[in-house]
Amino acid sequence: MRYIPPTPSDLEQLKQALKLSSAQMADLFGVQGGRQWRKYTGGETPREISPHILFFAMARLELDADTIERILNRMRAMGATIELGGE
Repeated sequence: MRYIPPTPSDLEQLKQALKLSSAQMADLFGVQGGRQWRKYTGGETPREISPHILFFAMARLELDADTIERILNRMRAMGATIELGGE
């Protein structure tokens, strides 16, 4: 798989378009809090967002609630414990 991550500016533009706080973006992307989210969008050397984190967030934006729940149930059937926050 070839992957070039979005830039910090791209991520900030998404945040502005969605009108979400850093904490809400962290929840959407499945990372620990607004401080962690800001590591992807700023600072001297921002972190690159990994493809699986980006995929998770975009899936949450694009898929309906029933589909997301079906995927979570499949994860649970594999032995995972998972509950999405903020819902």
